[in-house]
Amino acid sequence: MRKITVFNNITLDGYFTDANGDMSWAYNRSNDPEWDAFVNGNAKGESVLLFGRITYEMMAGYWPTPMAAEQNPELAKRMNKLQKIVVSNTLDKVSWENTALIHDIADIQRIKNEPGNNITILGSGSIVSQLTKEGLIDEYQLVVNPFILGKGRTMFDSSLPVKLIQTRAFANGNVLLSYVKHT
Repeated sequence: MRKITVFNNITLDGYFTDANGDMSWAYNRSNDPEWDAFVNGNAKGESVLLFGRITYEMMAGYWPTPMAAEQNPELAKRMNKLQKIVVSNTLDKVSWENTALIHDIADIQRIKNEPGNNITILGSGSIVSQLTKEGLIDEYQLVVNPFILGKGRTMFDSSLPVKLIQTRAFANGNVLLSYVKHT
C-alpha cells in the first residue's frame, strides 16, 4: 500500500492561504542555505505528486516554462519528470508531461492500494481536507512560516488526532513539523 503524505506551508496562525487564496508569504526569500538544501533534497524523492485543479494549474503554469528552467533548473527538471495526478471535476484534459487526470476523489483509495511510489500532496487544500475526512493521509509535513495572516483558509474542516514524529527548525524561521495519525 502506498503512503500518502501532505507537504504544505502554513502560517504561524494556521492558515494555508490568505483570504484571497494567495500564499506568496510562503516563499521566504531570506538567504538560508540549509533551507534551500532541504527543499532541493525533498524534491529528489520518487513520489507521485497529487494536486487539485487550482494547484495543478499554478504548477503547470510555471514548472514547464523557460523561466523555471532558468531560475531553478534542477528542481524544474524533477517536477516535470515526476508522475503527477490531478483530481478535478472541471478539467477535461491535462497538458503537463507525466500527468494523469481523475475526476473522482474516491479513486484515490484505489490508487493508494495499487503498487507504486508513495504519493505526496503539494498545496491542494480541498484535496487535503477531503482525504483527511476519509482517513487516507498517512503523514502531514507542515512547514510553519514566521508569518501571521490574521485570517485566511485552513486545509482542515474536520478533526483528527495526530502524533508528532519530527521537528526541524531553520535559520529563516521556518519550522518543519511532521505528524502521523494517532492510533
